Amino acid sequence: MNQRTPTLLYIDDDGALARLVDRGLTRRGYKVLHAASGEEGLELIRRAGTTGGIDVVALDQYMPGLDGLETLEQIMAIPGAPPVVFVTASQDSSIAVTALKAGAADYLVKDVKGDFIPLLHVAAEGALRQAELQKAREEAEAEIHASRDRYAALAAERELLLREVNHRVGNSLQIIASLLHLQASSAAQDEVKAALTNAMGRVAAVAQVHRRLYTSQDLKSVVLNQYLDSLLEDLRRSAEGDRMSRLTLKAEPVEIDPDRAVAVGIIVNELVMNAVKYAYPDGAGPIHVELTSQGDDLLLAIRDDGVGDNVKADPRSTGMGQRIVAAMATKLDASVESDPTHSGTRIMLRFRRVPAGPVKPNTAAAS
Repeated sequence: MNQRTPTLLYIDDDGALARLVDRGLTRRGYKVLHAASGEEGLELIRRAGTTGGIDVVALDQYMPGLDGLETLEQIMAIPGAPPVVFVTASQDSSIAVTALKAGAADYLVKDVKGDFIPLLHVAAEGALRQAELQKAREEAEAEIHASRDRYAALAAERELLLREVNHRVGNSLQIIASLLHLQASSAAQDEVKAALTNAMGRVAAVAQVHRRLYTSQDLKSVVLNQYLDSLLEDLRRSAEGDRMSRLTLKAEPVEIDPDRAVAVGIIVNELVMNAVKYAYPDGAGPIHVELTSQGDDLLLAIRDDGVGDNVKADPRSTGMGQRIVAAMATKLDASVESDPTHSGTRIMLRFRRVPAGPVKPNTAAAS
């Protein structure tokens, strides 16, 4: 495939010198156009537009009408204008500095005999290479911007899909929790009713996280105090009579990742249900859930003012709640301990705001 012959526009009011430039550069593989004034050169450039009709311009300084610097300024204002080599007979270096600052690609001093033509050829070649590099850089930058736009669009689409997934999962889990509630309500045996109620609470704890993510601005975190408030409200609605009427929450606004929020919610559900079943054998009493930050750690405490260690072991207990709390505590890398100074029962979990290092096995006090 043959390479296209580059076209140079020579703007100079000296016709004889223009013919020397024409002959010299034609021998070197250029097509040369001549404009006798700045106005004529500007018209040719505008007419060529961005179609590639003119590849490089050689522009003389001293001309009647528009001089070289004035013409250069107008050339630079034309979108897609070709590179300009500024040519002058003056030895004044300040002209070169002014021309280069105005946008000229190169500068050289001419003579009346045409000895500068080889230098003009070199300057034109350099200007063309510079223009090609500039074009390649602009195309690369445009591709980078386009890639960023595509990435932003994909990220927005991914976020929308994640919201929809969380919405659907939350709804499905809520349906399961509702079915468990209906089944528990119709169960005749107390142990079956209790098992179904416990299962409902565990499912609801997970469903609440997905509902939070669907409505949150940030899909990567859950505001823990708001999540726990909704979770405890679910427990109040699901309880029979007034056994959870005095269930309270005192929590600082803390954000953690969704997986750890699920673990916290399940632990709270298990320990609250444990207190409901065993803390007050003769009725109902206060159950308090507290979440406080202590530096990089979070302290979660569930306490009651019930019988404490005087509670009798329930022979029907399977220990499932204790195993679930232990598993979730391991997931959080949390330490779990009972407060011996509290008159009732106070279970405390301490864990980092964010995961730190490998998890350790934990023990929990729950039934």
